[in-house]
Amino acid sequence: MSTLDTIVALSTPVGESALAVIRLSGPQCPMLFKSLTGDKKEVMPRHAKLIKYMSINGLHLDDCVVTFYQKERSFTGNATLEITPHGNPLIIQNILEDLYARGCRAAEPGEFTRTAFLNGKLDLSQAEAIADLIRARSDRAIEIAQRQLHGSVGRKMSELTDNVLSIMAQVEAYIDFPEEDLPGENVVGPTKELGIVLKQLNQLIQTQQYSAILHEGIKTLIVGEPNVGKSSLINALTGSQRAIVSDTPGTTRDFIASFMMLGSFRIEILDTAGLHKASDEIEQLGIQNTLEQAETADFFLLVLDAAERCPTLPEELLEHMSSSNTLVLENKMDLHKAQSQAAFLPDLTHCAISLKTQEGLEAFKDQWLTLIDSGLSSPSSVEGLVVNARHAAALTESVEALELAANKLKMGELPELIAADLRCAVESIGAVVGRVDNERMLDSLFKQFCIGK
Repeated sequence: MSTLDTIVALSTPVGESALAVIRLSGPQCPMLFKSLTGDKKEVMPRHAKLIKYMSINGLHLDDCVVTFYQKERSFTGNATLEITPHGNPLIIQNILEDLYARGCRAAEPGEFTRTAFLNGKLDLSQAEAIADLIRARSDRAIEIAQRQLHGSVGRKMSELTDNVLSIMAQVEAYIDFPEEDLPGENVVGPTKELGIVLKQLNQLIQTQQYSAILHEGIKTLIVGEPNVGKSSLINALTGSQRAIVSDTPGTTRDFIASFMMLGSFRIEILDTAGLHKASDEIEQLGIQNTLEQAETADFFLLVLDAAERCPTLPEELLEHMSSSNTLVLENKMDLHKAQSQAAFLPDLTHCAISLKTQEGLEAFKDQWLTLIDSGLSSPSSVEGLVVNARHAAALTESVEALELAANKLKMGELPELIAADLRCAVESIGAVVGRVDNERMLDSLFKQFCIGK
């Protein structure tokens, strides 16, 4: 990887399409623009031109639009070209091979974004937001990624850094001017300020769980006894015969995963083996698998047969279920002998439905969405921000350093020791936006990007 290279990659998906975008970035771009367009005058910024793309060997490859961006106005911070040919894979490959012959190098995954980061065009949290935006599977995930791309996380980290630096300035004043009767000799002021910063950091760390939910989907387990309608429910929710429906108990012996959208949330639904005393070894394994899946589930849909007795549920399952993450569906309310089972697990929200007639299905979805919004949406956060696992790890290190500093303040320890902890906290906060010199970390992060970004 070199700043002297001109990198090139296809930035649109591989395959047939009306148009494609081939992106180049590097010092050769102005010369390449002149060569491809035949212009002899100085290249104008953000200048686009329709050309007949002639290869270095004089072959007409396609009619393309070529757009030039000066480094000051480009995404990467280097001079950039975008070539837009027709989306025929053969044409694209011919153009790429021609550009290689002209001295360009195939870009590595994430290299365009990495270059933008290294050139100061965006911070590391914004770079991550680009990948998040591409992979987003729900409206809410897109919203969070766009907010981060526009610098929301970076601005908050800058604010937190300034707050810690302010505290550090007060502490270091005792180091530089020990003879002065400075205000704040009392530790109440710095301690209070540290408490405010710690509260905000801990709130941000809590949002990491929400970040995982946004990008991976809300893992929802459909549980209940055999033949209560679990597979019918998943088919009704997904609008397809995704699960096998049968009157025979034990039809579903393992979990089946499906995906759906509920409001702005992506839902991963797992249809599980029926919970009962099974004599069949395979069924027993299916039930054990259900209990294992419950340990990592975000939400539970407990399906009951309203015409039958209330079930006996395993304690291993009940310990994961609560009023904030579980809905009880009383199915088969269309049957004559059906009756309310509200007395069963009364602390949970019950919904009466008939999967056969679809009655109550929409009301149940509304209730489900309400519970997700109130119970599984973003924890009380700072200004609606959401952090990922890497951010949370860095902020956790900062919290640990600040807690050490706070304890030393209370104990009246040397200002030099307190200041050292505060500096560690600042460095950890800075790691969120990339104010670090860690080549290995950057390599690992940007290799997760698709080629062309």
